[in-house]
Amino acid sequence: MAKARSIFYCTECGNETPKWAGKCPACGAWNTVVEQEAAPKTRGGGSVAGRNVFHTVKAINLIEVDTREEVRFPTGMGELDRVLGGGAVKGSLVLVGGAPGVGKSTLMLQICGSLCRANRVLYVSGEESVRQLKLRAQRLGVSSGNLLVLSETGLEDVLRSVSEEEPDILIVDSIQTLYNGALDSPPGSIGQVKDCTMALMQLAKGRDIPVSVIGHVNKEGSIAGPKVLEHMVDCVLYFEGEQHSTCRILRAAKNRYGSTNEIGVFEMLDAGLSEVENPSQMLLSGRPDGAPGTCVTCVMEGVRPVLAEIQALLAPAAYGSARRSSNGFDFGRAAMLLAVLEKRGGLKVSACDAYMNIIGGLTLDEPAADLAAILALASSYLDRPIAPDLAAIGEVGLTGELRAVNNLDQRLSEVRRLGFKSCVVPHRRGKTPAPTEGLRVVEAANIVEAIRAALGK
Repeated sequence: MAKARSIFYCTECGNETPKWAGKCPACGAWNTVVEQEAAPKTRGGGSVAGRNVFHTVKAINLIEVDTREEVRFPTGMGELDRVLGGGAVKGSLVLVGGAPGVGKSTLMLQICGSLCRANRVLYVSGEESVRQLKLRAQRLGVSSGNLLVLSETGLEDVLRSVSEEEPDILIVDSIQTLYNGALDSPPGSIGQVKDCTMALMQLAKGRDIPVSVIGHVNKEGSIAGPKVLEHMVDCVLYFEGEQHSTCRILRAAKNRYGSTNEIGVFEMLDAGLSEVENPSQMLLSGRPDGAPGTCVTCVMEGVRPVLAEIQALLAPAAYGSARRSSNGFDFGRAAMLLAVLEKRGGLKVSACDAYMNIIGGLTLDEPAADLAAILALASSYLDRPIAPDLAAIGEVGLTGELRAVNNLDQRLSEVRRLGFKSCVVPHRRGKTPAPTEGLRVVEAANIVEAIRAALGK
């Protein structure tokens, strides 16, 4: 009897090697290479899952492709349509990832309630029974004769059900529970995830139906399983949110049919997820008045300007070395701003414990939030509150200078719409921001001028 052939693969990137190695030669990760028996080959090549999923197609000339039929359709949830780029695309494979309990399954089941009005939807769950799905659907108010549910983890059974029921839309919860019986590896392994995803991709393209799959994330925040999974699908959406907060953010990490910078904001209620059409107002609803260490900025999430509150706390270090902590703001950039504030701003913050927090579970990775972070830190250090109707927008350089940001006029319009009376922005030589009625625009060339304008120092 021939000895079974083994392969070694990296659990992070999916790279296969002929022998074990402590460090992956492709991605450089340590202790991620594991052994697995090679999948059996079929006579026609490829796995069993990839065969006979759809009928044989013939290549056609690009000029002959008919584009008169609309390939994009609304899902019934405006926030999701915004993230997808205007709606779902026929024949697309969408991956929705998120931490356990964040609301991924709730979101997809609510979408089913909207899609079932005009489409036949098949919801496949490998984690819940049909009775559990029924109870959750009743809680969410989802009920339709066009919604089919299936509790199954076998890939071949799922494909057979799709062939028999011929749904317009397929949703799989989750990709880590789906397995192909032709492979010896357990469900959730790299071979199973890759093979099942490939079969679903062929199904979506061959039948021209949108397929959405739910994926769990690991402790690092990425999709559990190989990184190559994100390269296989058409769209990767991350559903984010803090456990202690009702705010949920849907963010596009990859989108072949739209922008990757868009976000959708939801609020988790007892009856399910509710769309938030004005996220700026919700994120600023609990802002305290007259408290030092808080400042508001405006960041661009795709084409949508969103106001966010940055909180900072500086206190004398209780121990030998100062502590640094940042939540929702890049730690390295926060450390840089502290150094600039001490060197160029003249504030001795190196002897203080520093804490920064972004309210609402947002993650600010845009340089336009630098100035608001500087002002919040200075406000906490000097124990002087910033006027509640003042916002700040601008990038901070290492020399303490303020640099202009894009879409400033659009940001200022959003600041004025939310009721702010003044805004500190970088000084632009030869250019002035477009006049905004009811909003006083204060230009500053460096952080010293900005601190003086905001705190009167």
